[in-house]
Amino acid sequence: QVDLVESGGGLVQPGGSLRLSCVASGRILRIDDMGWYRQAPGTERDLVATTTRNGNTNYADSVKGRFTISRDIAENTVSLQMDSLKPEDTAVYYCHANILAIGATDEYIAFKSWGQGTQVTVSS
Repeated sequence: QVDLVESGGGLVQPGGSLRLSCVASGRILRIDDMGWYRQAPGTERDLVATTTRNGNTNYADSVKGRFTISRDIAENTVSLQMDSLKPEDTAVYYCHANILAIGATDEYIAFKSWGQGTQVTVSS
C-alpha cells in the first residue's frame, strides 16, 4: 500500500503565502511525475503544477509566476510554494503521483495515487 499525505493548507488573506507539502510512503520503487491539482466547489479537478524526475515543470497559466513546485526525489516529497494568493485560488488541493511500487505478492505495479486533499482558503 502507498499513501500520499498532504499538509500545509489553511486560511490566508489575499496577497499572502502558503506552502503545501506531500510525502509518499510505502513499498515505492520509483515515482515519475509528481504534482498538485485543485478542485473548487462545483468545478472539476484541475492541474496546478507538476514536475518530472528530471526537474521539468508545468504550471497552470493562472498560477505562473506566483506558485513554485519543488521536489525531493530521495525523500519522495513534493512541495508547492504559493505566493500572492488570490480568492480564486480557494480550493481543495490534492497531491498526485505516478508510482511504481511493489505489490502484496512482490509484483511490480504502476498506478496513479492521490492524497486526501488539503483545504486552502484565501479570504479577508
